[in-house]
Amino acid sequence: MLIEAKGIKKYYKKVRAVDGIDLEIRQGEILGILGPNGAGKSTAISVISSLIRPDGGDVFFKGESILKNPAAIRRVMGIVPQEVALYPDLSAAENLKFFGKLYGLRGEKLKTRMQEVLDLLELNGRAKDAVKNYSGGMKRRVNIGAALLHHPEVLIMDEPTVGIDPQSRSHILDTVKALNQKGMTIIYTSHYMEEVEHLCDRIYVMDHGKVIASGTKEDLKNLMGGDDIVSLQTDKASEGFLKELRGSLKVKNADQKGNSITLMVQKDCDILSDIFEAASRNGVKLKSLDIKTPTLEDVFLYLTGRGLRD
Repeated sequence: MLIEAKGIKKYYKKVRAVDGIDLEIRQGEILGILGPNGAGKSTAISVISSLIRPDGGDVFFKGESILKNPAAIRRVMGIVPQEVALYPDLSAAENLKFFGKLYGLRGEKLKTRMQEVLDLLELNGRAKDAVKNYSGGMKRRVNIGAALLHHPEVLIMDEPTVGIDPQSRSHILDTVKALNQKGMTIIYTSHYMEEVEHLCDRIYVMDHGKVIASGTKEDLKNLMGGDDIVSLQTDKASEGFLKELRGSLKVKNADQKGNSITLMVQKDCDILSDIFEAASRNGVKLKSLDIKTPTLEDVFLYLTGRGLRD
């Protein structure tokens, strides 16, 4: 096992940010940590990377405790923080040069790595412009570049696509895939389930400081027993309609947001007639109806009773 966290805890006064979780990171994988804001993802990876000391438990890198020897993991780890950590008045090239020197890079080796990173992130055309004039997506890419200069064995990426445009987001996801294909181990936190579903080999689902499920995306979806998800759009919200749906023996879970209703139902059951009849009795008009296989968002709703972005 490359990295193993055992029973790690981190409390802030009465807040249990991380409450006794176990994590395993295997060599060469993309490990996803999925959960809503405030779930404890950032705190967990801060402990794993030795940036903060846990109140309980320990983290082992190649079998060695990082509490006893944090330098062992720091030498081989790159960290892309949730907040952009760059000097805005410096250019991308100047920022990379500064961070490269912090990693001990000098001379031709530093120049070569800077050029390789700029090529990878497609930033050559703007490398001499001040970062403060960059778009949010470009800043994020430079932030990633700073973490890659020293050829890290493990890369931690904490919500790297928050608040950026779709094109930059797509580029970052492609970059993550490319780095992993070259052998880099990546820990990727997000509350965007589609990113985690697209990128990650295994996933830990966190909520309120705890790991509530883990496994491959297929493992997590199997927690729902192969049930189907029915999404309804109605012309109005109706408590009576929702109550009838929840009362059906075929419906395992029902969640309503405004005029949208999501049902978890037994696979291949005849639920449509029940839906239409209940809608008619309650004066509800169905604007759309969609039956699909579960997503990680559906799994999270099933496990917690609320959506990832609630």
